[in-house]
Amino acid sequence: MTGLRLTLTGICHAYRDLTVLDGIDLTVEPGEVTVLVGPSGCGKSTLLGIAGGLLQPSAGRVAVDGDIPDDCLNPLTYVFQDFALLPWRSVADNIALVLGKCPNPAARVAEVLALTGLTEFADAWPKQLSGGMRQRVGIARALAVRPACLLMDEPLSALDAQTRDLLLEEFSAIVARAGTTTLYVTHNLAEAVRLGQQIVVLSRRPGRVREIVRIDRPLTGRTARDPDLVAMEEHLWRTIRDDAAAAERERIDGKA
Repeated sequence: MTGLRLTLTGICHAYRDLTVLDGIDLTVEPGEVTVLVGPSGCGKSTLLGIAGGLLQPSAGRVAVDGDIPDDCLNPLTYVFQDFALLPWRSVADNIALVLGKCPNPAARVAEVLALTGLTEFADAWPKQLSGGMRQRVGIARALAVRPACLLMDEPLSALDAQTRDLLLEEFSAIVARAGTTTLYVTHNLAEAVRLGQQIVVLSRRPGRVREIVRIDRPLTGRTARDPDLVAMEEHLWRTIRDDAAAAERERIDGKA
């Protein structure tokens, strides 16, 4: 299975006098989806940025190992909740934008359009697409560079519940086929159990690893009504509920 292994050791981070992360040890295994969950303000997005090299930690280190495929154009690739599509470019042209000196960009675009179910929308403009379809284009664009690792920061949070559920099902199949190492941040626990093979629960700020949960089941075939996944979602909520309530009180009191 392709992909990189990310090993985070002793990660600490502070913004001036505000400590956000404290002593994070975590391994993101090749070809797996690792999901970060936790209460608001616990440092999930900060940890993602450190893992991907966008932020330098105050302490600790990130080690990256594994083979990068020859056709990989960008080993560590981000997908954010903002679709960031250029409105004056078609779907196909938005995807082609990231391919640079790829020897056969048309073939690469056609491949990811087929993978994400967008072939018939290749010539459409972003304004003609629903929010879910635009985010699918964003995912297709990320996959076009054949990343060794995907770093995803709440990519579905801007979508309505129905669209999110449909895209979750499709995205699970896409990730399973691509086999790309993925580090995924979400505040949605149902989303976490649908996508995660390893779920990392962070405590409230300063974020520490409270628990790591494994779900050793194929990504495809998971549903919102699966009793095992519903039970796991309830377990995760029990784990973070008190921290989430405390974090919300801090926000209301103006301390966060």
